[in-house]
Amino acid sequence: MKIVEPLFIALSTYSRIPVPQFTWTEENTKYALCWFPVVGVFCGVALWIWYLFCQSFQVHDFFFAAVATSIPILMTGGIHMDGFMDTVDALSSHQARERKLEILKDSHSGAFAVIFCNLYFLISFGVYCGLYRNEKIEAVGFLFVLSRGLSAICAVTQKNARGSGMLQSYTIHIHRKIAIFWLLMSVILSLFAMILCFPFEGIVAGCIAFGTVLYYISMTKKEFGGVTGDTSGFFLQTCELVCLISVYFISCLD
Repeated sequence: MKIVEPLFIALSTYSRIPVPQFTWTEENTKYALCWFPVVGVFCGVALWIWYLFCQSFQVHDFFFAAVATSIPILMTGGIHMDGFMDTVDALSSHQARERKLEILKDSHSGAFAVIFCNLYFLISFGVYCGLYRNEKIEAVGFLFVLSRGLSAICAVTQKNARGSGMLQSYTIHIHRKIAIFWLLMSVILSLFAMILCFPFEGIVAGCIAFGTVLYYISMTKKEFGGVTGDTSGFFLQTCELVCLISVYFISCLD
């Protein structure tokens, strides 16, 4: 099993981290999705470093939250937020399934995409302010790994709505048993680490995350007939936000 090439392909696709480029082949793409959660590790580490810096220099919580909200976007180039916006546009159209799939492919952003994107950032900003004040930012870093592990598992196990596209190119040759095993390991390890450090927050966030998976699977089957790259981005962003909110409210009880 090759390790380096699939890792770099995953990082180059799902992040802005500079890595060597490789030609996509059946051999190196069938394991690439296994490395998707590694992008979450980089996001979590970046957030942790920023938090330590702000703590050391007593940075105002507003400025901390503004940068913290931006870190996942800067690290990934906004690829998942793009999927979130496209999916919101499609769902808000209330059109037939075929038309919704066309909207997902449309490069233009509709009004609902802009509205919900702004709401997403506004809520994230408020949550990060609260977590910074409550000194619970450490609990958040694991969520970036958890959301990516669950997103990839859904991509591997659920029907592709189009049978084409970038997600299909990642999953068509994938070694499913190996991929599911490693992705499950990333989910279990991220949850275990979070529960070990923050038991109550970890348990609640884990339950919320798995509830989001059930909603996502049901929604995509009903609305699109399966998953796509855009809906995967929608799930990832939604999962991270609802888990962030749950961690914040739990931290308020301490």
